[in-house]
Amino acid sequence: MNLWLLVQKILTHSAFAESFMPTQGTEIAKHVDNLYGFLLVASLISCVILIGGMLYFVVKYKRQSPNDKTAYITHDTRLEILWSVVPLIIFLIVFAWGWVIYHDMRSMPKDALEIHVNGKQWAWVSEYKNGVKSNEVVVPVGRDVRIILTADDVIHSFYVPSFRIKQDAVPGRYTDLWFRAEKMGDFHVFCTEFCGTSHSGMITKLRVVSQEDFDKWLTAESEVSTLPLAERGAKLFQTRACASCHNVDNPAAKVGPTMYKLFGLADHEMMDGSKVTADENYLRESILNSQAKIVKGFGPRSAMPAFQGQLSEVEVNALIEYIKGLK
Repeated sequence: MNLWLLVQKILTHSAFAESFMPTQGTEIAKHVDNLYGFLLVASLISCVILIGGMLYFVVKYKRQSPNDKTAYITHDTRLEILWSVVPLIIFLIVFAWGWVIYHDMRSMPKDALEIHVNGKQWAWVSEYKNGVKSNEVVVPVGRDVRIILTADDVIHSFYVPSFRIKQDAVPGRYTDLWFRAEKMGDFHVFCTEFCGTSHSGMITKLRVVSQEDFDKWLTAESEVSTLPLAERGAKLFQTRACASCHNVDNPAAKVGPTMYKLFGLADHEMMDGSKVTADENYLRESILNSQAKIVKGFGPRSAMPAFQGQLSEVEVNALIEYIKGLK
């Protein structure tokens, strides 16, 4: 018991935890780490007993001569019961402990703040009940939050290492998870289901702020509709995750063609050999039906989703005005 308390103290020590495990951002993360620590200690003790016992028996019962009968020993019923019952008890403890943690993780609290998070190649988009959309997930500290997940294209997986939570986002259905952040700060969000060529770049932040700052952020984001058209387009370019595939400040291509100095470009060459002028009509068609004209050098692997029916006419106009200004 004293050994376990010592190991638990070491595992929860901040300096050790930061180097050995991700930061513990929730109470459930602490419970998960405690269980993990127990498994480490139990495995270490079992390994020492097993390997140490084997080495001891090799030396003690080594045959000294061909006529030496010391190696022929009978079984010990007490030992056989011991090494069968003790692992069974440890297994049952781990099972019960893990089930309690899992039950707490999957029992959704009432009156939680609900946020819809949509995964798509290759970004996360969060949407709040007042209509605010963001490419980050912003939540208040000390409040229950329920994340409702879905996906546009393929299976993604929403993973926050510091919270020890992970849940698949599946096209055509909703899945969910919940957490209560105990620390303020920025925490990484990864996709842990391979989803295409830019899977490794499908990263965003989960920002935990005070309730006051959260209310201010939500209010400020809801006032985006009052911004000038080009500024609104810049905001949409981020929240719709366009920036994850298109550069806006240099001519280098990412997953898709760069938007830098694109507007007005004459003789913009397509994959089929045709050439177009990058005017308003071309931009509008490319946003709403991305496969209508594919730029030379970009094939199916870099195909972006079509936004027909997902963007209002005002939002399309705002995006075009923003792109026009990227000089």
